[in-house]
Amino acid sequence: MKKTFQLIVANKNKDRQVESIKNDVRKYIKRERTKRLPENCNYWNFDCKFGKTADEAEVIRFVDITKSIDIAASENLESFYLELVARAEFRKPKEKTQQNNEEDEELED
Repeated sequence: MKKTFQLIVANKNKDRQVESIKNDVRKYIKRERTKRLPENCNYWNFDCKFGKTADEAEVIRFVDITKSIDIAASENLESFYLELVARAEFRKPKEKTQQNNEEDEELED
């Protein structure tokens, strides 16, 4: 998804428009995550960029998407650019270290 969202739309409350944008982003993420993963991959990662325009867009963390939308709304921007690109990756399972195992055993006692 590479899109410029309008925050100020005629005949629409700004708060409702912000919630509508967040809903569109959530739907896109959900749609991408339900796609079939290629072999040797076990999850979808998202490359994210956010800015006032496409030229000014900077890389942000995936978890900061809604925060960035809220900040744009609080700064009274007319529009903002959001880029979400899904990328299949392989995440290794976290290995339990011996120290973690000892701590778990202490908690069980």
